[in-house]
Amino acid sequence: MDVLKKLFPLSFKAKDIVSLIIYIVIYLVVGIVAGVLIGVLAGFPIIGIIFALVGSLIDLYVLVGIVLEVLYFLNILK
Repeated sequence: MDVLKKLFPLSFKAKDIVSLIIYIVIYLVVGIVAGVLIGVLAGFPIIGIIFALVGSLIDLYVLVGIVLEVLYFLNILK
């Protein structure tokens, strides 16, 4: 659990519904900004594949972060 708390620091801070929504919005904004940057950089022919893979990893990080945050808020994770 300590490793998850180090990798996803925002996912274990929500104490009420307002903070849960704020942290979900933060994750979504990070995902959108990273997606736009990766989308622009993926247009280059040679490095486009690498940026496409990095974009997929960022999307996965955002998804796992939101899921962990909701599970922690519902007291499923301790």
